[in-house]
Amino acid sequence: MRVTRGLLLALLISMGGIALTLGLQHLTAGHAALQAQTQQRQALLDLLPADRYDNQPLDQALAIAPQPLSNSQLQGGYLATLAGQASAVILRLQANGYGGPIELLVAIDRDGKLLAIKPLAHSETPSLGGHISEPGNPWLAAFKGRTRSDLKDPTFDQMAGATLTSRAVSNAAHDALRFFDEHRSALLEHAAHD
Repeated sequence: MRVTRGLLLALLISMGGIALTLGLQHLTAGHAALQAQTQQRQALLDLLPADRYDNQPLDQALAIAPQPLSNSQLQGGYLATLAGQASAVILRLQANGYGGPIELLVAIDRDGKLLAIKPLAHSETPSLGGHISEPGNPWLAAFKGRTRSDLKDPTFDQMAGATLTSRAVSNAAHDALRFFDEHRSALLEHAAHD
């Protein structure tokens, strides 16, 4: 009889522990998901200077259908606004690097100058092309302020030892700038309609 009581007590304690754990998970799941979403949004938006926008650009998706460009695939885009005026466009592209697809965000200001390029995902060789995803990468930083005509210059440096990776990123940046130039008014007028 004591053994039965002991087993019953152990079973009740176990069930209570499971119920408590599940209850706590349920209560904190929403907060954890919101916090993870906030961190993900900030990671995506760290390519835009904070003084360039006062909206939530990731909530302002542009009506861009995925489409092939000359050297990459346009996946979509977002609009950054400041005081209700379009200040920048963020285009999401995919290019083919040495190790496979490279997913990029390319931020372009309203004047057609590159603000930044941020790799989101890639399979490049870690010791070579994989350096593109390192924070503060000086090669990617060199794109800042460049225009479409600047990237046509054959003397724009490649990343040492990662010719295919750097060519893919450079070509995708050029595609993004060309797309922006060709659709500038439609992309920037989106802010006036909101």
